[in-house]
Amino acid sequence: MVLQRHDHRGQAVVEFTLDDVRYLGSDEGRQALGQVAGHTLSRATLISDIASLRKVFGDRVAVLVETVTLRRRAVAKLPEAADWLFTDAALQQATAAAVAAHRARRLTDRTVHDATCSIGTELAALRDSARTVVGSDVDAVRLAMARHNLGPGIGLCRADALRPVTSDAVMVVDPARRDSSGRRFDPRAYVPPLDDLLAVLGRRDHVVKCAPGIDFTAVEAMGFDGEVEVTSMGGSVREACLWSRGLSGTGVRRRATLLDTGEQITDTEPDDCGVAPAGRWLVDPDGAVVRAGLVRHYGARHGLWQIDPDIAYLSGDQLPDGVRGFEVLEQVPMHERHLRQALSARRVGAVEILVRGVDVDPDVLRPRLRLRGPERTSVVITRLGAKAASRATAFICRPSR
Repeated sequence: MVLQRHDHRGQAVVEFTLDDVRYLGSDEGRQALGQVAGHTLSRATLISDIASLRKVFGDRVAVLVETVTLRRRAVAKLPEAADWLFTDAALQQATAAAVAAHRARRLTDRTVHDATCSIGTELAALRDSARTVVGSDVDAVRLAMARHNLGPGIGLCRADALRPVTSDAVMVVDPARRDSSGRRFDPRAYVPPLDDLLAVLGRRDHVVKCAPGIDFTAVEAMGFDGEVEVTSMGGSVREACLWSRGLSGTGVRRRATLLDTGEQITDTEPDDCGVAPAGRWLVDPDGAVVRAGLVRHYGARHGLWQIDPDIAYLSGDQLPDGVRGFEVLEQVPMHERHLRQALSARRVGAVEILVRGVDVDPDVLRPRLRLRGPERTSVVITRLGAKAASRATAFICRPSR
């Protein structure tokens, strides 16, 4: 019997068994997956596709369809995992290949133990960089999938991350941050709980993946005294990663890593970034820079300044290489009427709206502007000044790309 549950979206999720993993990895299973992959399995055809496939594969149809569907979803995140096995939850939490490869490079020539190896994403990256790699997990089904995905070359065992089975290896841990009801935002609700995990890891070298929005102050209160690295890729923040002091750069407590450009910024760099009115360009720093609290460091590196000490927007007369910026055409007080008139005078018919520090919903504001015309532009809305002197301001801009 195929077991199913429903996730936080109310959608049915297949629960794989060890027997399912054995079947999917067999010659019979591989041939069946090939047949199923020939079907569209789209929202419009799914019911009829399943009805047709059930005549051939009977009760196996659920795991076959789920596996093909998950493989299709995995392509963007894990491009080399076309023949892997997944569970829905494991795929959601799996680290994107480029992010895992970056972490693995920081662990080159080390002996590494991935203590929550799941289906093997981190291990696949680590085996190309680390001296020795072993993996463990409490979930027997995910371990069996990892064995299928990685082949026989990596040692795997079933073990609890809170009871490490290695002593000298660098511990890599990715606590579960999601359950059937959705995301867990409190790190003490991770599985295993972050506070318990940090207590067990103690002074040994370790790397712990966390949600991007984790409260850094709360982590420090748990006794963590190493480096927090925030990593972005594809224009979005992917994760925060805790590196124990023995693995971090000398004196580094915060690091922003921008995989799209290869740039890294740390809190050991100068932060002498001044505050002045907007110049020719506005720059919205990468989310990893903002999340890591390194806006001033980034500005100092690139010769930029802040337009307000409490707002992350930066400005400069030259745009840093490879960075999308907004060339300031006009600055107006943020009142709908003033903004509407200014955009109308410029014959703007389509607008991108960016907001920071102001309670404005771009999707609500856009239709109220009643835009007409052939021109496209960007509007950056933010708050300048402190307390009673603060004012909402709109910058009408031409994006660099």
